[in-house]
Amino acid sequence: MAEGARTRAKTTYALATTGIAGPAGGSLDKPVGTVFVALAAANCETNVLPLFFPSDRQTFKQLAAQAALDLLRKKLIRD
Repeated sequence: MAEGARTRAKTTYALATTGIAGPAGGSLDKPVGTVFVALAAANCETNVLPLFFPSDRQTFKQLAAQAALDLLRKKLIRD
């Protein structure tokens, strides 16, 4: 998803998130609170970070967004 967004937008970086915010929809393999954050960047491998935030839906979404932005922040500092 992040790679597709970066390609279509013709940008250097792109973020994507997917997960199960709840309150329903979880499974044994992917319980409610599971999120995957991805960062695609030009000329390097896409970084995918699996995380788990067992919280209410609103807090989950805030934590997922913060994690995505932090992943980008760290990449920008390294570059």
